Amino acid sequence: MKLALIGPTGFVGSAVLDEALQRDHQVTALARTPGKLAARDGLTVVQADVLDPAQVAAAVAGHDAVISAYNPGWSDPQLYDTFLRGTRAIFEGVKRAGVKRLLVVGGAGSLYVKPGVQLVDTPEFPEAWKQGALAAREALNLIRQETGLDWTFVSPAARLEPGERTGKYRLGADELLMDGDQPARISVADLAVSILDEVERPQHIRKRYTAAY
Repeated sequence: MKLALIGPTGFVGSAVLDEALQRDHQVTALARTPGKLAARDGLTVVQADVLDPAQVAAAVAGHDAVISAYNPGWSDPQLYDTFLRGTRAIFEGVKRAGVKRLLVVGGAGSLYVKPGVQLVDTPEFPEAWKQGALAAREALNLIRQETGLDWTFVSPAARLEPGERTGKYRLGADELLMDGDQPARISVADLAVSILDEVERPQHIRKRYTAAY
């Protein structure tokens, strides 16, 4: 497939890039600083500012699917606002380009820990991650209003960690997956496996899923 990837240098995005190239897909990576990505077979790097819908549209046109692992960075002092500005620009740009399939990587914060209570709203949720988690929850709310896109929203397990690629995972929907009495974990490599599996064999069109061990 011909895939466009937003956020290719981030924690999740770099794992998605590795997995996609390993599966012999042709990947166009959108990057503000193309020099951060080394040349690799199957990879084309395009300079683009994802806060600009026109630049997004130009970069993703003609692709089979777009994978967005966009995150402006945890150190951004305006993280919530920038995250949502970028999210809206990505959605608009993909629609302008005429690409129907969009997979968005969000956080675990919007997963439910009990009826009516999402993880981000619990007292234990780390303050350092809260603005990003709140923005990702709003991104989920926004994409659920999209009728012109065949979208999928991915929430990783609460414990998303470096680690080996096993190729194994289990799927859930809107509830936080647990490992006994503790939140479940997944390696970023296996989260990427789940994402490419979903791109190749869609099971969650206009739905959210979560993946964990």
